[in-house]
Amino acid sequence: MSNPTESVPEHITLTEGYSGRLGGRLTGERWTVGPARLSKISVGEMDNNVYVIESVSTGAALLVDAANDAPQLIAHLQAHAPGVREVVTTHLHADHWIGLSETVEALGLTTIASPGDAGDIHVPTDRHVSHGDELVVGDLRVGVIGLRGHTPDGIGLLLRTEEGTHLFPGDSLFPGGPGKTGTREQFDTLMDDLESRVFAVLEDDVVVHPGHGDDTTLGAERPNLGTWRERGW
Repeated sequence: MSNPTESVPEHITLTEGYSGRLGGRLTGERWTVGPARLSKISVGEMDNNVYVIESVSTGAALLVDAANDAPQLIAHLQAHAPGVREVVTTHLHADHWIGLSETVEALGLTTIASPGDAGDIHVPTDRHVSHGDELVVGDLRVGVIGLRGHTPDGIGLLLRTEEGTHLFPGDSLFPGGPGKTGTREQFDTLMDDLESRVFAVLEDDVVVHPGHGDDTTLGAERPNLGTWRERGW
């Protein structure tokens, strides 16, 4: 449920067009990338990003992280993405699934998460996915990338189109570095996955849509990999 201690807008304000930087809680933007229509919405006190990946031709849609502000999110999806049938939770941290139960109940969504994180998500997982799997969203194919370390079995999503490639890494990659880890071993695991599964195989123009805050690109972050390794966070 939404946090009752603060006043929040009654609905999501959606802007057509892409900047990668939102204007605060319950603001969003929507833009088209070839066969895909993408939406980014800020919810909750922690500036969590919710994403919608939608097939332009079929209307089928995938929700990524029903993080918070469920009433507003439900109303938004009913109005703007009625074809959403599934929701992926990228990792087990509660700020990414506060709104999940209410959203799933209202919209009848199938829940998807990784097997290693699903047990700590307080909503039953209908389908497990792991590194190398693929989700079908109408005529779109969305790849699953395992990104371990921020949590034991975190996942990211990759959408490739002829007009551009988009990475949704949850909290595993941000502008300026990897997601928070608790130990050096966890940090090294996350960096290993990021380097081998993301930076080694994807191009500089890949747009990164993280779990909080502003977007970035792999090209902007790639020169800093050595610095991240050296500092250990």
